[in-house]
Amino acid sequence: MSDTTYTPPKVWTWDAQDGGAFTNINKPTAGAQFERDLPVGKHPLQLYSLGTPNGVKVTILLEELLALGHSGAEYDAWLIKIGDGDQFGSGFVSANPNSKIPALMDHSTTPPTRVFESGAILLYLAEKFGEFLPKDPALKPECLSWLFWQMGSAPYVGGGFGHFYAYAAEKQMYPIDRFTMETKRQLDVLDQRLADNRYIVGDEYTIADMAIFPWYGGLAIFNQYEAEEFLDVQSYTNLQRWAKDLYSRETVKRGRMVNRVRGEPNEQLRERHDASDFENKTQDKVEAAE
Repeated sequence: MSDTTYTPPKVWTWDAQDGGAFTNINKPTAGAQFERDLPVGKHPLQLYSLGTPNGVKVTILLEELLALGHSGAEYDAWLIKIGDGDQFGSGFVSANPNSKIPALMDHSTTPPTRVFESGAILLYLAEKFGEFLPKDPALKPECLSWLFWQMGSAPYVGGGFGHFYAYAAEKQMYPIDRFTMETKRQLDVLDQRLADNRYIVGDEYTIADMAIFPWYGGLAIFNQYEAEEFLDVQSYTNLQRWAKDLYSRETVKRGRMVNRVRGEPNEQLRERHDASDFENKTQDKVEAAE
């Protein structure tokens, strides 16, 4: 617990309070902060994103669709540097008034269709291409339930646990304990679900797996927030099995590389405009050519 007690004012006002990492891009207001159009590439689908868990959900699905032969799922993935505030440009705000990645513009329609919120993008693409969403009337609601479970639960992991454990200006016991408890409860929910199911919805690989993997697979096998030991993630054996199973898919590995700006340079494809980019334009090759 902190040694100081905070008494909230009657009306809160923003004064650029120090919130640790990302303080410089957080404000209590919405809307564009500067004029900047979004680039548009040659493919039907234009993705504006960053390789965070929410962004990775969408690139995994797009790579899965392309692997099944859906040429209409070809896409340009443009890098949005949220640390630089790219998400507050007028073009991005037009694509997503909430100024959060990812945002998708589908130019196969007239006028182009905008879709924002990662779960909405997954559902839109699954319905558009008829893949990874169960057709069984009993399983489709199960899939959607887990998809929305992830959307509602992950803010406790990223905005709660991740913020106070890894990004806050100072570590405090109360918020870390509070969000660690909830994060571990969620890990246990998944571990119990996966005890008798290969995938989240059973034997069928779906957008529910693609939504959940970047967040909870990240905790399980990628040492997200450098919290592997702290969260005792190895004890969730069913979750470990599932996460490793998904990461054995080449489509998942490719999806995780797109718009990635951290990690090994050969695993970063900062922008993706063609399938050949995975071979020719990873960051190690870009740097070697400079």
